Order: sequence, then structure tokens, then C-alpha cells
Amino acid sequence: MSQLIESSTIPGFIRNVVANVHPDSHTFLMHKVKDTWVEITYKQALEKIDAISAWFLRMGVQKGDRLSLIIENGPDYVYYDQALQQIGAVNTSIYPTLSESEIEYILNDSGAKTILVGNPFLLRKVLRVANNCESLIRIIPAFDDFEKFSDKLNLNAGVVGFDQVIQEGLALVDQYKHAIGAAREAILTTDISCLIYTSGTTGIPKGVMLTHHNLTQNVINSLIQIPYIEKTDLFLSFLPLSHVFERTATYHICLSKGCTIAFAQSLELLAKNMAEVKPTVLCCVPRLLERIHDKAIKNGTSAGGVKSKIFLWALEIGKKYRLVKEADKKPGIILKNQHKIAEKLVFSKIKEKTGGRLKFMVSGGGALPRNIGEFFGDLGIVILEGFGLTETSPVMAVTEYHRVIYGTVGRIIPGIEVAIQNVETQHIYTIQTHDNFKEDLESEEGEIIVRGHCVMKGYWNKPEETATVIDKDGWFHTGDIGRFYRGNLQITDRLKNMLVNAYGKNIYPTPVENTYLKSPKIEQIFLVGDKREYITAIIVPSRETMQETFGLKDAFFEQPDVFIEDKELVDWIGQDLRKLSHELAKFERIKAFKVKRNPFSMDDGEITPTMKAKRKVIEKKYAADIDEMYLQETEAD
Repeated sequence: MSQLIESSTIPGFIRNVVANVHPDSHTFLMHKVKDTWVEITYKQALEKIDAISAWFLRMGVQKGDRLSLIIENGPDYVYYDQALQQIGAVNTSIYPTLSESEIEYILNDSGAKTILVGNPFLLRKVLRVANNCESLIRIIPAFDDFEKFSDKLNLNAGVVGFDQVIQEGLALVDQYKHAIGAAREAILTTDISCLIYTSGTTGIPKGVMLTHHNLTQNVINSLIQIPYIEKTDLFLSFLPLSHVFERTATYHICLSKGCTIAFAQSLELLAKNMAEVKPTVLCCVPRLLERIHDKAIKNGTSAGGVKSKIFLWALEIGKKYRLVKEADKKPGIILKNQHKIAEKLVFSKIKEKTGGRLKFMVSGGGALPRNIGEFFGDLGIVILEGFGLTETSPVMAVTEYHRVIYGTVGRIIPGIEVAIQNVETQHIYTIQTHDNFKEDLESEEGEIIVRGHCVMKGYWNKPEETATVIDKDGWFHTGDIGRFYRGNLQITDRLKNMLVNAYGKNIYPTPVENTYLKSPKIEQIFLVGDKREYITAIIVPSRETMQETFGLKDAFFEQPDVFIEDKELVDWIGQDLRKLSHELAKFERIKAFKVKRNPFSMDDGEITPTMKAKRKVIEKKYAADIDEMYLQETEAD
């Protein structure tokens, strides 16, 4: 294992790698230009980083200034971020999927002076709100021919191309070299590295202030927990760097260890890119793993006959083999030989589609259904599940490679305390740390609270909101409900999501929804039932599965009716609901449902950029349809 490089600031990571791990000629970044993967060395990246820093200093950027980005993942993100980080400015990333009003709000709330814009579509959004943002003095498009979008506009902010910034900066580097170094040395661990605006399922976004100490300690202690990442590893990055999970688990981890980052072209081309670059580590979200699972099951069983029998036999052998290994026993000779056959005939074929070199995948951003984790375990693909929030930098817990407990998010990382607190009485049931880990620990269920190096500095310009989540003893209240199971943290649901039915029964939607999501017919599900007599749901079907089953054309999904009323299609969904309902308590079962023609979307304001449902928005938007389900019940069990 390669040496763990420590740093107290984000810009210190890359400098330490070049000084102690790799020569500056080593490949740092990869991205695809047309049909070719282009490699970028540390030297090439640092030249551009220093050039941009010099240009910023020439333009009067000072320590603490907020500089914004709205750009897809790629080398330009890294150049811009590292350039502002090393002069003490604050990265204020904006999700590319946000609306114009949300972009305007973040630019004004943060007081951002500059924004890097990734493509024409995003530039048009920024230009429409630019004159409403008093602090914004500079817009930097990171693509050619941007003038045709901005030249005829009467803008308060100046517009200059990113290529021009770099070229002018290269001529300034010698002049500002000492100033850049002095600015880098002057950064304090308590200084803010970035503002990340929480997408929030309710209310307006809040800017989470994360310091250099928050972020570097989170990286260092996560790597202590997972000491299997090497300087030779290659990460494929596709989750947005505007989100704290990808920024820490891929970008900052790679900065600290000297790993190479390859940027995927898009989610649609992810499978193709995996086969091309052959990553050794991939950070992903549960929904991606669910899709891989569904596709693998479909491909393995759809042909029927011998092929299907071999596939199902292999999965059964994989499960037996996994359970023996998890029990810390040695598989017998028969099982060992059966597993070799299953590996050759089935598992290796699936692994080849990931590039064939994956050591493990890290799942975050939401709860991974237990059956999905077990499926990958049966294939011999390790999934490490992590847990945290933007406010916790983000990692609080992550699965240990040698101790995977499916349905949990792993052991608490070093240096922090995590407690389970009674929601009503505030009594703390247990406080756990990395050091007092016990494999047989099981606790009561309650709110998960945390204190230590991962907890944010606070919400930007919102001291009252900060005080509501960080109590007088320094505990940050996550709003998540969970417990400890076999020493590992287990998440039940969000406190705000909890439904209390008319009979006083508490129902956490996530585990119920995950049960129904086992159906390959279902893409999304939204549970309703607070203060109601029974549970209902809005269900989004798997478009691909529905089209294949019923021979539907794309025009079917373009019809104006929000909900599908066709009895045959509704009954088709109901069949799986009835089967899966038997895994749940009676009061958790769906009694009525509506089938939504198209998925909940960010464009319609129904879900957050991290794919979490905005409960209040959805319940208000479909209030009449929800009420109808309680007037005209469709039995599902």
C-alpha cells in the first residue's frame, strides 16, 4: 500500500503528491476528446492551475472571495478549483441541473464575483439572471464561440473566455509566482474551502461552509478506514463534482493518494467508458447499481432454457460461497469448484462489462437496498457503502472491505463520535467511535447525531439555522433515523420522511419503498399516508420493461395525461405489489396506487439533484390525485 499523504489544506494534496509520490510527468487526469482518451500530466495541470491563480490575483481576487462554477465534470473543473483554492478563495459550485431562479439565489446569497460556465445551455441560463446578481463581475465561458450568446446583451458583468484567462495567466505566472506561494501558505485550516448549497427537500437552499480541516481530515480518516486505495488506482468520475460525495470520495481521495481520474463523457456513455478505461474504483449511487442489477437479471434470464438455468444456478452458487466466506469459514472442495465454473460461465462476463479491473465500488448519496448489495456480493464484486451529509464533509461511516454487513453503512470513521438519540426525550442510547467498535453491538433506534472534525462550520449567513442543527454540546443533528447493528451503522430513514398513520403507527417510507423497488416493473415509488388510514403510492413504471412487455411506442409516454389509466397496465404493476406486500407489516402495505406516466424530475421541481423526493412539493402538486386514492381504493394486497 502506498504512503498516506497528509495535508492540512486542499491545495497541499496535489503539491505533496508531486513532491513525494509521482514525478510531474505522471498522468493525473484523463478525458475523451472526440474519439480519443487524452492524458493530462501533473505538470500540464499545475501550469494551468498556476496561470489561472495568477490571473485571479491580477484581477484583484482576495482570500475569502467566493468564485462560482456551473460546469460538468472535467479537467476545467479541476484547474479552476485548484487555482482558486491555492489563493484562499472559496469554491461555490452550482448544480448544472438547477433552475435559473435557483442559480440567481445562490449567486446572490454567496456574493460570488466570478462564475465559470461549462456549455452554451448553461451560459444562456446564467446570462438571463446575471444582471440580477449585484456581486457578479465576471462570467467565464469554458467553450468556444461564446460571444454569439453574450455580445448583444447589455450585461453588467464582463465576459471572458476560459482559454483567454489561461493564456493571459501563463504570461503572468513568473510575476505572481511568489504571491501564489505566499497565498497558499497563508491558508488556515479553519478557512472555508467551499460553499456547497444543500438541495433540500424543503425550504430554500442553505450554503454549507466546509473548511480545509473538514475536508482534509475527512479524506485522511476515510483512507485509514479503507487502506486499499493505491497510487496506481484509476477512478472513473461521473457523479457531479458539485456534490460533496464525488468531490471527496473521488476527487479529493485521488488528490491525496496520487490516483488517476478519468472523466466519463456522460451517464449514458458510462458503460462504454468503463470498458475503455478499465477503472479500478468507481463511486456511484444506489440507482446505478439497481439498474446494473436489473439489466444483468434480464440478460441472464430472458432467453430462458439452458442459459437461464445456468445463470440462476451460478447466482445460487455465488450466494452459498459468499455466505461461507462471510461466516469466516473455508468453502469445501465441491463448492470451490462449482464457484470456479460459475465465475467462468457467468460472473466474469458481467465483470468484463465494468472493464474487468474493479477492486470495489463505493455507493453513497442514498440507501442501498440490501438485496442489491447481496447480488453484487454473490458475483464477487465488493460494494462499500458510505454514509454522510453535505454538513458532515460528508463521510461519517463506510463499510470495511473485510467486514461487509449488507443493509448497513459500515463502521464509524476515526476521529468522530456518532450517537443514537431518542427523538422525543433526547436521551442518548449509545455513543460510538472507530476505536470502541464491537462486532456484536446492537442499539435502540433513534436520530443519528455526530460531532468531530467532519461537522461543518455552519450555514452561510444563517446563524439561526446553524443553531437549530448544532446543539450546545457540539452535536450535529443529521435528521436521519438509524441504529447500530453488528457494530455497523444502519440507516432507517429521514426523520422528516416519517409517516404517522391515523392509528399512530410510525412508518418509515424508505425501507417500504425499497421492498417494492425489488420489482423490475417499478422505476420510482413515492409513499403517502401521513395521518391517513392506510398507505397509498404514486408509482413510476420502468419504461423499458413496460414497452417490451406491451409493445408500447414512445408516443405513449408523450401523452398529456399524467397518470396511466389503462387497467391492463395498472393490474400488471399490481401483481408485483401483491407479491411483495407479504414482506411487510399490514400497516406498511400499499392499499391503493396511481401509475405516473413519466418519472419525477428535477425540471419539474419534484426531486433534488441527489434524486431525493421533495415530499411537500409532490404532495401539493398531486393533492387531488392523492385524495382520489382515499376515496376510490384499489386493493394491492
